Amino acid sequence: MKKLFLIAIAAAGMMTAQAQQALEAPTFGSNWSIGVEGGAITPLRDGSSFIGDMRGAFGVHIQKQISPIFGLGVEGIAAINTTGAKTMIDQSYVGAYGTINLMNLFGGYNCAPRFFEIEAQAGAGWGRFYGLEAPEAYHNYFATKAGLNFNFNVTNNLTLSIKPAVTWDMSDAHVSQSSAAYNKEYAQFTLFAGVSYRFGEGFKCVDTKNQAEIDALNAQINALRADLAACNAATAAAAATAADLANQLEACKNRKPEVIKEVNNNLQSVRYIFYKIGSSVITADQMPNVEMVASYLKNHKDSKVVVKGYASQDGNLDFNVKLAQARAESVKNALVKKYGIKADRIKAEGEGIGHMFTENDWNRVSICTLD
Repeated sequence: MKKLFLIAIAAAGMMTAQAQQALEAPTFGSNWSIGVEGGAITPLRDGSSFIGDMRGAFGVHIQKQISPIFGLGVEGIAAINTTGAKTMIDQSYVGAYGTINLMNLFGGYNCAPRFFEIEAQAGAGWGRFYGLEAPEAYHNYFATKAGLNFNFNVTNNLTLSIKPAVTWDMSDAHVSQSSAAYNKEYAQFTLFAGVSYRFGEGFKCVDTKNQAEIDALNAQINALRADLAACNAATAAAAATAADLANQLEACKNRKPEVIKEVNNNLQSVRYIFYKIGSSVITADQMPNVEMVASYLKNHKDSKVVVKGYASQDGNLDFNVKLAQARAESVKNALVKKYGIKADRIKAEGEGIGHMFTENDWNRVSICTLD
């Protein structure tokens, strides 16, 4: 009995594997069956004759198949009285049971009953002996039962079965020593042949696929693949651009610097405005130089000025290029806004990093050349 209980636990653990087969949800009224069986019963106690003490027996059962693996049912069995007594039967048993379809458990359910199947069956119920030798022979007892069902599915609804089983008297009321539980002295063997009829079509497999959803998902997959291909192409183009820029940067780094020299022998036409590091703001001490340029332009109405801004070698190259332009623009803005010089007389140019002076700090300068 314990072994059958362990088998039931193992079967419950395998329900997930069976669930992979999509089945139509059963209703309460489906997969019921009713059957009758007949055969022989004989005691297993020592001293008895297995064949000589055998007598006829018959039974009936009603069963509900919960799943292709599990079934539940109730049954009644009676043994025919062969002692010549007045009663037709001398023993009866009524109980509930559960079945495990071993073929479906280990082989899977293939959407239709197999022609041959083996079920393990275990149950418990109430039994009674109708003895005549002495009053104590009339005995009610709690019983357990275990056996196998060898089923032949002749049709989808009709099944022929051979059912060997053992029933144990579990009561100790009539036992003087030890225990009756699973003791062969209080056990009986039954061998039945039976026929059962199942109502309905049994368990049916269903196709859970939705072709429209599958087609939609395939379309999404193809669209994502196209997007991925486009992203890969864009990545390759960006990598090529980065490589080209890297080559240009390397060529720029390897290019020999050009030394720009301001050559002007007429010192009266050149003025210098120096700046603090990283700044394009004209400080107060440099404003007199701007004022000199403005004064010259006012005194000479046809004259013009070219302002070239420079940066020292400190810092980032791109920043220094912008800073040089800002320094030239700062002089132009001062001449226009503060001194009223027309903008078309002033040309402001950013020259980037300057190399006019050996002192690096002096190259933070705007050079104003008057024409």
